[in-house]
Amino acid sequence: MKTCEIISVGTELLLGDILNTDAQFLSQELAKLGLSVLHQSTVGDNHDRLYELLEQAAQRSDIIILSGGLGPTPDDITKEVACEFFSKDLTLHEESLRRMSSYFTAKGLVMPETNKKQAMLPADCVVFENNNGTAPGLAMEKDGTHILLLPGPPRELKPMFYESAVPYLKNFSDKVIISHNIRTFGIGESAMSEVVADLLDSANPTVAPYAKDGEALLRVTAMADNNDDAENLCKPVIDEIRSRLSDYIYGIDCNSIEEAVVPMLIENNLKLATAESCTGGLVGKRITNISGASKVYECGIIAYANEIKHRVLGVSVDALRQYGAVSAEVAEQMAKGALEVSGADIAVSVTGIAGPLSDGTSKPVGLSYIALADKNNVWVKELNTGHTNRDYNRFVNSSNALNMVRMYIEKTL
Repeated sequence: MKTCEIISVGTELLLGDILNTDAQFLSQELAKLGLSVLHQSTVGDNHDRLYELLEQAAQRSDIIILSGGLGPTPDDITKEVACEFFSKDLTLHEESLRRMSSYFTAKGLVMPETNKKQAMLPADCVVFENNNGTAPGLAMEKDGTHILLLPGPPRELKPMFYESAVPYLKNFSDKVIISHNIRTFGIGESAMSEVVADLLDSANPTVAPYAKDGEALLRVTAMADNNDDAENLCKPVIDEIRSRLSDYIYGIDCNSIEEAVVPMLIENNLKLATAESCTGGLVGKRITNISGASKVYECGIIAYANEIKHRVLGVSVDALRQYGAVSAEVAEQMAKGALEVSGADIAVSVTGIAGPLSDGTSKPVGLSYIALADKNNVWVKELNTGHTNRDYNRFVNSSNALNMVRMYIEKTL
């Protein structure tokens, strides 16, 4: 089996100005191809350090994938250093130059002279067309070592990887690796692991637990000669996990709980409204991140001030005075108010203390109340995260609100 190495190029990555999502994406996709990633490195736009890193990588890896540094400016040196390392001369690739010129023309612009640098490629390389930018990628080989160069921007790298790099890389893998993520909510990583403890010892497929903010997942991974065989290895294990954790599983291969909830609302023809205080519209944002949300999401009311809770949502002044804004009673009235204002089938509300400071009462930071109302009933959940991190508390509160919607649909309908 061929081994891979990923080198991310860019001083901005080292400075933390840009989050390196390319390496994560490439690792995941290479695993699907049955290619093992043994090393990841990040290096700045520096000739000597990049050349030294290529020397090290070539000694230990069969395939080296570099991302970034293919731009038109002088500090974009990835291609030049890689070609120097492989003793390859750069020549003008006319087709890439034509494509770049057409790219600028389509935007009503004249291509700057500096962009011609991007069309300089080794004569014997495999060219990867860039349909989303100007810099072509490439693959080249010397003495059994393969180097692939990909652009840094994810919107260019990802499609180029699928369109050009995958066909190239499939020649080097005789195995297929398939992974499925089983997403759970309402059970911690430790408790989840105990329920499936015997499955964690499996060799093929493997089962691995992971903790996320407010939730946990199990990743089932199998290696086989082809996709069908790998899926057949995964299926009985996934079925067994489903049977043990059925109440907590919200989706297989979902990226988020909202990806599960919005289709459930659509399938059941339910309209949803939200009323938010401490989450400041985050529940509504997460819902509307999902395509099709317009079919089910009626409105979102951000009632941060008590006056708005009272005037717009109908929360009584007595409840606010007696119990405080962060209370089960206020959460219940917020949900009822959103239901009445919107005419939706169900409404969910959130009120809490996100932190890092308290609200001036004896109530702890991280305390919140989440309510869900339909036309006949209201359910209220008290949640205390035990955290003072504002972003964490807001995200976990919004996740719990979405999970209440999921549970309502699964258990009530």
